[in-house]
Amino acid sequence: MLTGIYLVRIPLPFRLDHVNCYLLEGNGGWTVIDTGLHNQSTVNIWEKMLEGRLVQNIVITHYHPDHYGYAGGLQEKTRAPVWMSQTDAENGLRSWETAHIDRIRRHYPACGLPELLANQMVANTESFLSLITPHPKIEHYLQDGETVNLGWERYTVITTPGHSDGMLCFYNKLNKVLFSADHILPKITPNISYWFHGDPNPLQSYLDALHKVKKLDIEIVLPSHGEPFYNAHERIDEIVHHHHERLDKVLDVTRSERTVYEVCLQLFGDRLNVHEMRFAIGETIAHLEYLVQQGEMKKEEIRGKWLYANL
Repeated sequence: MLTGIYLVRIPLPFRLDHVNCYLLEGNGGWTVIDTGLHNQSTVNIWEKMLEGRLVQNIVITHYHPDHYGYAGGLQEKTRAPVWMSQTDAENGLRSWETAHIDRIRRHYPACGLPELLANQMVANTESFLSLITPHPKIEHYLQDGETVNLGWERYTVITTPGHSDGMLCFYNKLNKVLFSADHILPKITPNISYWFHGDPNPLQSYLDALHKVKKLDIEIVLPSHGEPFYNAHERIDEIVHHHHERLDKVLDVTRSERTVYEVCLQLFGDRLNVHEMRFAIGETIAHLEYLVQQGEMKKEEIRGKWLYANL
């Protein structure tokens, strides 16, 4: 790891079994980037890592539970200010509220999901509430192009929507270092989902953000999952290629009208657990809606179900 930057690997109770958080040493104290879920395992790791250390600030890349979950709890213990984008600060507050859960509950039937599975997926979403509270008090909203001190170095804030509407990466031009969050990962492709609110075309936003980041001179990438890696531009090309292959498959399976659930089973199979199916449905919608926006697919609602077919 780079001088003054420490990778803090927090376990997760999923198939994706960890999240990389980071601890950066600075003159005025330490910067924490992302926090993990708010559970006892996470609390224990941070207590050990931060013993005798003054936390200067807590920076959250995006609102997903494995990144945002313990931000409020860690803020209560350290009294450190929390920074993140305003978009994802708002998403973090409302994504587990009753109104949003009800929106999901209404929309899953439109996706063609069996009732039992839909109810299980809603319950899975609700189960995260205890893992993301208390919510942090955001003392500074980070803006695209802003420069901030993270540890000893200056970083430029880069907005990279797609995986979440308000996700942030951090780039140090001098050392050619990119904290990529979940925007670019070394082995897996980040989940790009539509969650029935926010950006109506997250895949388009994600591809645009990949193009934006590819313009940077990057030597090493510090991701939120997997190991730090080189060859960022090549990895971006691989991810773009993956999505175009998936779009081609979506077009192939929608030669006749299909529900979201039917397309999802063709893309991801039927061996996913409930948690994984939530993400698979979200990603399926993102690809379908991208093709609708591109004029390559039509979408109709018939008897309460969304039906998609290519043109």
